[in-house]
Order: sequence, then C-alpha cells, then structure tokens
Amino acid sequence: MEVEVNKMELFQKADSGLDCILYRLEYKIKNNHPNSTGKKDPVTLWKELSAIKSQYRTLHTYFKPVAVEQKEMKGRICITLNTTMTMIQQLQKLTDLKLSPLTEEKKTTEKQLKSHVPDL
Repeated sequence: MEVEVNKMELFQKADSGLDCILYRLEYKIKNNHPNSTGKKDPVTLWKELSAIKSQYRTLHTYFKPVAVEQKEMKGRICITLNTTMTMIQQLQKLTDLKLSPLTEEKKTTEKQLKSHVPDL
C-alpha cells in the first residue's frame, strides 16, 4: 500500500511540475510576443490538442467493443451465407434445377456483397 501511495505522490508532483512549466511558458509567450493578439498561442493550441486527445481516447474506449462485436457478427454472417449458398448448390444438383442468368441488378448486388464480405 505504501508503494502505491509513493507512486501517487510522485505522479502528483510530476503533474504539478508540468503545470508550473506550462504556466511559465504561457507567461513568457505573452510577454515576449505581445503583438500576437488575436492569434492562438502555442500553449492554447497545446491545451486544445490535449483536450482532443482525451476525447479521442474516450471515444476509442467506448467504440472498441462495438468494433469487436461488428467483426464477430460479420464472421457469423459470412459463415451462415456460405452455408446457405452450399446448401442451395447441393439442392440444385439433387433436383437438376437450372437457374436463369442473373439480372444486372443481381450482378451489382453480388459485386457489392463480395466487396463488403471478401470471404465469400
């Protein structure tokens, strides 16, 4: 427990040190570049970038399970579709059923399906 407390204290000191450096940097930029009014200084841009990174991490954490589930569902759909196509081909052989050629619409649909599901 004491080790964790020491680590926490070190982290807090480092965080405080970074805040101090940021404050000094902001102060120097404002004093050394007073003509840059209306323009965003590097510190402000850095703060905005940090906020954007934080939002990205939050969104990534939120959507990662969704992406995993989507990939699993795609795999299940491919398996089911392949099984269905195999069954249809076997039924065609057993019944000597000849299918009419695909229409242009069906060919387009088939191409789209194969582009989204390359495992077919």
